[in-house]
Parts: sequence; C-alpha cells; structure tokens
Amino acid sequence: MDQPKGSKLWKGSRPKYVIIGFLLVGAVIGLIAVAVSQYHPSTRNHKYGIVLDAGSSHTNMYIYKWPAEKENDTGVVQQIDVCEVEGPGISGYASDVGNAGPSLKHCMDKAKEVVPERKYRDTPVYLGATAGMRLLRMENASTAKSVLSGVEATLRSYPFNFRGARILSGEEEGAYGWITLNYLLGNLREAIWPSFLPRLFARPGTIGALDLGGASTQITFEPNQDTSGSSEYMLNFHLYGKTYSVYTHSYLCYGKDQALRLKILNNVKGSSTARIQDPCFLKGYERTMNMIDLSKNPCTARSFHPKSFSILHIEGTGDYEQCLAGIEDIFNSSGCPSSSCSFNASFMPPLSGQFGAFSAFYYVMSFLNVTEQPMDEVIKALKAFCSKSWAKVKADYPKIKEKYLSEYCFAGTYVISLLGKRYNFTKEKWSDIRFLGKVRDSDAGWTLGYMLNLTNMINAEQSFLRPLSYICHICLMVVFSVMVVLLVVVGYVIYRKPKCLKKEAI
Repeated sequence: MDQPKGSKLWKGSRPKYVIIGFLLVGAVIGLIAVAVSQYHPSTRNHKYGIVLDAGSSHTNMYIYKWPAEKENDTGVVQQIDVCEVEGPGISGYASDVGNAGPSLKHCMDKAKEVVPERKYRDTPVYLGATAGMRLLRMENASTAKSVLSGVEATLRSYPFNFRGARILSGEEEGAYGWITLNYLLGNLREAIWPSFLPRLFARPGTIGALDLGGASTQITFEPNQDTSGSSEYMLNFHLYGKTYSVYTHSYLCYGKDQALRLKILNNVKGSSTARIQDPCFLKGYERTMNMIDLSKNPCTARSFHPKSFSILHIEGTGDYEQCLAGIEDIFNSSGCPSSSCSFNASFMPPLSGQFGAFSAFYYVMSFLNVTEQPMDEVIKALKAFCSKSWAKVKADYPKIKEKYLSEYCFAGTYVISLLGKRYNFTKEKWSDIRFLGKVRDSDAGWTLGYMLNLTNMINAEQSFLRPLSYICHICLMVVFSVMVVLLVVVGYVIYRKPKCLKKEAI
C-alpha cells in the first residue's frame, strides 16, 4: 500500500531532526550550566567595617561595606550609614571618665541593626581619636588612657570584632583624609586598570586634601618638586597596586576652636580688666570664659600669665578687618629653616594641583553660601556677615546652635587667613580649592581612608571560587548562545524547505 508523500518526507528527515534536537538540547543545557556555575549571590561575600571618629567636639560612627573579593589587595569600600554620638567628643569626658564609653551605645546599637547578624563576628570595629585626645594626652596622659580604656570596654561588649581604639597622629589624620578624597573622586582608578590592557586615558592625578577640625588642621598633597631633604613630612601609601608619596603636616592647636582660644589669649594679654571687646564676635553678643580654660589648655598654657580675675567677659564688636588683624598675631611666620614654610617654621613645598577642602572648611563656607565663589566674594560676604548684629543673626538663623552661630564671623575670617596667607592660596589660586561635604554619598574625612588602608590587614573570607575565568565564561556563553540560534535556524529551514529543493517521492 502506498504511503502518503508527507510520511515519506518525515521518515527521510527524521535522522536530521533527531540530531538537531539532541544538539539543541545539549546547547541549551550547556548555556544554562555555564550561567548557573558562575552565579553567586553578591550578599554572601560582602564584608562590613565600623569606624568611630572620636573628634575634639563630637564623635561620629561610620559603617562601611565592601566585597570580600579584592582587587590589588584593597577592598572597594562604600559608606552605608553614619551616626552622630550625642554629647561631646570622648576627650570631653576627662572629668567624667565613666561615661565616655556609654556615650557610644546609641550608635553601636544602631550598627547592630545595619550590619546583618550573621556578619557580626566578622565585622571589625575601630575607634580613632584625633586632636582632642592628642591634647588630653599632653595635658594628662593617665586620664587619656583611662578614657580610651572605658571606650574599649564598651566596644568589646558588642558582638562585633573589636580591633582597637587608638589616638591617631596628625599626619595619619591628614594622609587618611587624602586617601578618602581621592578614592571618592575616582582619582585612584588608574591603578586598578588591568595591566594587560592598553592605557586608554592619561593618568588622572590626585588632588590635595585640606582638613579643618576643632583642635587641628591638616594639609596633604602630592608635591611636584623633590622633597627628599624633608622626609619627615612625607608618607608613602600602597593602594590599588600603586605607591603614592605625599607631603602631609598637621598643626595641633590650629583647629578653629583652639585657634579662637589662642586669639582670646592674645586679647587677655593686652588687657588689665576682666572685660574685653572682640571684633570676631558680632555686635551685641556676649559670653563668659573661665580663665582655667586658658591656663590648663595645652595650646594656651605655655603663654598664659595669671590674672587677678577668674572669669573673663567678652563683648562682640563685629569688624572683619580688625578680626583678621587679630588672627594674624596667632601665627609665627619667622624663622623658616627650609626653602619654603607655611607658619611656625614648618616646611611646606609649593602648592600643586587642585585641592579638596572639607570638615569645618566646608561647613563654614557652606553656611556663608560661598563654596563656589572667588576669594573677593568670600571676603565681601564675610564683611557683610560680621557687620550684622547678634540679634539680627539669631532671628535669621533660629535653628542653628548658638555656639556655632556666634563663631561664624571668626571661623570664616580664620579660614581666609589660614588658606590665603599661611597656605598661600592667593586670589588666583583660590579657584583650585573645591569645598566638599559629601562625595558620592560618603563623607569627606579621614575615616574612609583609614578603612581603605586597614582592609589590607583584614583577611578576606574564603571567596566563592568560580570554576571558570571571566574570559572563559564569556566565550562559552557566546559559543552556546550561537549554537542555540544556529540550530533553531537550521531546524526551521529543514522543516520549511522550499518545494523546489525537495525530491519527489517515487
């Protein structure tokens, strides 16, 4: 009996369809297998770190997160949370040591909510104390040690991996701030470019860092000239497979709070009464100061001469020019032993490149709304602000704490003096400064740089080992994808072969 023509065609093509079917199934299975073998949930390999910045006026806690798989031995760290500790900095507990540690509990409790519980034991906690504790150590080393011990006891009580509380040197503070700034701005990215690929772009270069705190100020940058003769001012860092040599110097007692004390001390020296007038405070503003604050403070004690009064009364007169003149007297510009100096006989090479100014530099300029203005406009804004009455300013800024609001005239004028005359940012060079608060959702400051450096000492957990290299993975994905497409096309062509190509069955 004759079979239908279509049946004969099917029987003749069956081997082809079977072969194509097997190949297609194999290609799909291969594609899925390659994809699944390389898949790994990113959350499983993230690490966390906590850094507490114990400054002179307050403490902040920063939480960082980075992948366990590292590039060139340095983790890719991102800030994911910040918490401001209530109360003063830990140095402010010198007379109440028992409460230094407990003051951190609120923020540490918050850290337990942010960091996944399964990561507690692997999450390092560091506390770095800066100029406030450096001054306390100078004043009373035993008390400073007790404060740190109390802080350590509190931090050890949490389920994290406490790695220590220490007082940073001023140079460390400056250098870590420089690392933070350049990391956030992407200036270290050239070093992580694969070495086997050609350089497509010129080296971006780094920018200098300007940091102003309450008790100290730091300047850090990569100098253009040879500084081999001043090695004590140089630090080397190895980040992302590259070594950076930077100049850094910290000026203890020249943060804005201590600089104000230095200026008030000069006012007291020239006065025989317990009442002085100060042009750096606004008209109508008054405050009192205990003379013990000047006699025991390490920044002012050496130049303090006892007075017959114990309480000092200060009246503001609000005059920018007079304020600037008074600030100039707290710097010593003589006796430079090197080719170039900033002040107090401290070597500083000529400025080079762009700079990022953060911390109080940014906060003061931001308050005055002059972060992007030339120096002339900054001075103009300062003159206008310093000439206002205290009553007017309080009415204009009711939500700002009186302590900060009352000192903005001094702080702004101090920034002009420090940057313009001591660091030599002239009117022409002023445009080289970028005043920065946050960069890419991370705070500009030393803590992120500290964390970046310390990730070299944190052993990465056993990473998920992918069975294929990245290149091999991509190649196989392409091969199997092409096979699937080709097999589908070939099968379709065979099934839908034009009649002119088909042989008539006999």
